[in-house]
Amino acid sequence: MDPTQPHPARRYNYWLGGKDNFAADRASGDELERHFPKVRLGALANRALLRRATRFLTAEAGIRQFLDIGTGLPTADNTHEVAQRHAPESRVVYVDNDPLVMVHARALLNSSPEGRTAYIEADLNDPEAILADPVLHDTLDLKQPVGLMLIAVLHFIHGPGAAKPIVRRLLDALPPGSYLVATHATSDFGTPEQQALYQQLVEQGRSDVWTRGRDEFAELFDGLELVDPGVVPASEWRPEPDAEVPVRSDINVWTAVGRKP
Repeated sequence: MDPTQPHPARRYNYWLGGKDNFAADRASGDELERHFPKVRLGALANRALLRRATRFLTAEAGIRQFLDIGTGLPTADNTHEVAQRHAPESRVVYVDNDPLVMVHARALLNSSPEGRTAYIEADLNDPEAILADPVLHDTLDLKQPVGLMLIAVLHFIHGPGAAKPIVRRLLDALPPGSYLVATHATSDFGTPEQQALYQQLVEQGRSDVWTRGRDEFAELFDGLELVDPGVVPASEWRPEPDAEVPVRSDINVWTAVGRKP
């Protein structure tokens, strides 16, 4: 762990108002926020989406097992807390590649008595290692439906089309009735000038987020049954009845939930 290099999990923690981050993470977050002042709103909308989607999977879809990859640092309403609030027997396996998350894993492993949580230190770029880990098989029954949570993590897979084979490999390991929940940063709602600026930041190594457009994001759900309302910004996926839905250019995060038939 190099505290002089920003890490997306710690930067996300900073945007959410957490304290588990270093100066490099805050500097990275501040630079992106200078160029894109609404980026913190997108992070908050993404976190709220995690709560709503997890509630849907437990309370409406009957899912009792979750594989949450790209967990990030613990904060309020982690996946297991939301799931076990509605179904105390829910089981959750968290996966992240940031050693600092491992340090805080005890917070993630605070399960309800009826359920169970576990943690794997691994990288989304190596789905085979995740799927082969004995912790996964000791915690989840992969013959029963699983909620695969890929929240704000796929945009760290760089390159056109690079995310789809990773998602496909993970889904292939899960049985029918499983669900994919994914969110992804996008430049679709920015002006041409903003899009050009962002591409420049990526090329200069000043941003580690590889944005994708709606069509490429939607392809991640090929073969799945999309849950209404389909592919929409995070703030527009089944918002709370009294929620004020912001303009799309303030969020810049695509979201969808799909069921494996």
